[in-house]
Formats: sequence, C-alpha cells, structure tokens
Amino acid sequence: MRNVRRFTTFLAFCAFLFAGVVLYAGNSQPTGFKVGGIQVATIQSDEISVPAEFRVALYENLVRQLEKQGFEHVYRDGDRNSAGVPNLVILHSTVRQFKPGSEKARQVTTVAGATSIRVRCQFTDRDGHALLEQDVTGKVRFFGGNLRATYDFAKKASRIASEKFLATDGK
Repeated sequence: MRNVRRFTTFLAFCAFLFAGVVLYAGNSQPTGFKVGGIQVATIQSDEISVPAEFRVALYENLVRQLEKQGFEHVYRDGDRNSAGVPNLVILHSTVRQFKPGSEKARQVTTVAGATSIRVRCQFTDRDGHALLEQDVTGKVRFFGGNLRATYDFAKKASRIASEKFLATDGK
C-alpha cells in the first residue's frame, strides 16, 4: 500500500512537471526577430529643457550606432523610403531627465561635473503597437565633453535594439 501511494505521488509529480514544461514552451516568445528596417523618430523633450545641440547629438549618434550594430536599413524621421518596408520598427525617444555637467569641474575633480541624460525609448511597429519600452541612460563622468553622454546613450540604446530585433542565424 505504501509503495502504491509513493508511485502515485511520483506519477502526479511527473505529470505536473510535464504540464509546466509544455505551458512554458507554449508561452515563450523569441528574443528577437528580423526587421526590415528601423526608423528613428525625432527626439522629444516636452517636459525637460534640453539644449538643441544635445537633441541633435542624441539623434545623430543614435542613427550612427544603429547602423554600426548591423541594422541594414536605418531611416530618419519622415524618410519616404520607409513606406514600403515590411516589419518596420519605429524608435520613439523622449528625454525624461537631463543633468548638465561641467567639463571644467570634471577635469579638476573626479567627484563633480558629471553629465547625465535619461531617455525613454519606445520601439513600436508601424501601427503604433509597443514592442519594447525601456529607459536608457547616458553619462559622462570623468573625461570628455558634455556631448559624450549622448554617445553613451546611443551605444546602449542601439545594443538593446540589436538584442531584441536582430535575429541570429545560429552562426
């Protein structure tokens, strides 16, 4: 009797484990998929005052870094060539926080003068459905100009985009 109960418990455990594996496999989504191109929308900074040179540097660095990450087709906002692209992903960026630093203070001390920027990146499809939303920060702490924070942001954002939207061939 005792062995029958143990065996029944074992079978129930195996059935529960198998059901969990099947449910997990059915609900898992691939980490990335191949996109036809990515369009970079104009950088927004509605609530935060950001100097024009920072907005331009954010945009240009983002376009450059997406191209370096391996996106074959990177389109600028308003580019008519993106009209017929299948699986187009649109990157909307909104500045959420901006702390201007001082290059002079960074040269004198390593404690003060850091520049930081936090940008909300929203990747959508052509219909506006959100595919991914994430805050990305860019910083320059020790050496370099204040605009170096925009380069740091662009590298991080493009890395996130490539991990999510560029499928690997298993090579």
